[in-house]
Amino acid sequence: MVGLAVARALAVAGSDTIILDREHEFGQGISSRNSEVIHAGIYYPQGSLKAQLCVEGKHRLYEYCEARGVPHRRCGKLIVAVSADEEDVLEEIRQKAADNGVGDLEYVSGAGIAALEPEVNATLALLSPSTGIVSSHDFMQALLGDLDQHGGLFVGGTQVEAVSREGNAFTVHCADGYVFSCRQIVNAAGLGAQALARQFDFLDAMRVPPLHFAKGNYFTLTGKSPFSRLVYPVPEKSGAGLGVHATLDLGGQCKFGPDVHYIDAEDYNVDIHRKAEFAASVRRYFPALDEDALVPGYVGIRPKLQAPGEPPADFMIQDERDHGVAGLVNLFGIESPGLTSSLAIADEVAGRLASLAG
Repeated sequence: MVGLAVARALAVAGSDTIILDREHEFGQGISSRNSEVIHAGIYYPQGSLKAQLCVEGKHRLYEYCEARGVPHRRCGKLIVAVSADEEDVLEEIRQKAADNGVGDLEYVSGAGIAALEPEVNATLALLSPSTGIVSSHDFMQALLGDLDQHGGLFVGGTQVEAVSREGNAFTVHCADGYVFSCRQIVNAAGLGAQALARQFDFLDAMRVPPLHFAKGNYFTLTGKSPFSRLVYPVPEKSGAGLGVHATLDLGGQCKFGPDVHYIDAEDYNVDIHRKAEFAASVRRYFPALDEDALVPGYVGIRPKLQAPGEPPADFMIQDERDHGVAGLVNLFGIESPGLTSSLAIADEVAGRLASLAG
C-alpha cells in the first residue's frame, strides 16, 4: 500500500516510475493482512512521524476515497474503560489526541454507551467519530490506476537480488536477469525492507535497524455483528498493541484482533490455541460473547523496530541525511497506522527526494 502510494506520488510529479514486487500481484504482504481501519491519530507521541502522518494521512485518505469512489465508511469507534483505573487511561488518550490535533473525541457515559452499543459493557468511553474503515484492495487498485495513468509501471514476480551504485546511478539486478539503472530508489518492502537494504553494497550495514516479527491473530465472529462501530479496549500497557479489539468490514462482518506475539519467522497460521485467551479478553467489554462463535480468521505480521519489552518505535524514513546515499529512501517499521498514513508518507518521501535532488 505504501509502495503504491509513493510510486503514484512520484509518477504524478513527473518521474519515470517502476514498482518491482516479488509477488505477481500487488498487496500480497502486510497490506492484505490488516484490519482496514482508518485511524484518527490518537495514540502516538506528539511530534512523532506516526502522529503527524496519521492525522494528515487520515484527511488525505478520506478525500481520496471520496474522489476516486473507493468503498469506505466513517463508522466511528469507542475506546472503552471497564473499570475505574482504566478511566484515567482514557483521559491520557484524550490529551494525547488533542496534542496531535485530534480534537473531536467525546466522552460517553455508561448510559450513553448502552444507548450507542447495547452489547458493550463499560463504565466510560471515548467516541472517535473520525475513525473509519476502507477496502484496502480497492484503495490499492485505485493507486495502481493512477500510477498507470501517469506512465508508471508495476512489474510483478520480480525478485531484486542486488543493487550497486556507480557515480550518481543505481544498478538494480533482478533474479530473472532483468537489469536496469535509475537515479532514485525507494525501499518500501515491508517485512523485507531490512533484507533488501542489506543487499545495497553501498549502504553502511549499521544504518539497517533490527527487524522483529510481531504476529497478530484475528478471529471472525459468526452471525450478525453485535456492534455498529469499532470497539477498542484501552491499549496494552506494554505499548506493543491496542488490545484485542472489535472491527468491522464494509460487509458488516465483525472480527476480533489482533493480539501481539513475537515470532522468529513468518508464520500465517492462526493459532487456534489462543482462542480461549481471545475470548477472555473480548468478554471484558462484550460479556455475551459465545466462544464457539469465534472461528479462525487470518494472521497479520507487523514489522516492529522494537524488541519485546522495549518502548514503541516510530516510523523510520531514512534519506541521504541519515545514511549519506543520494537518491535512496528506506522505509523501515511501517506498521499501523501505515494504511492511514500511506498518502502522507508518499508526499513525505516525494518531497524529500525532490528537495535533496535540488
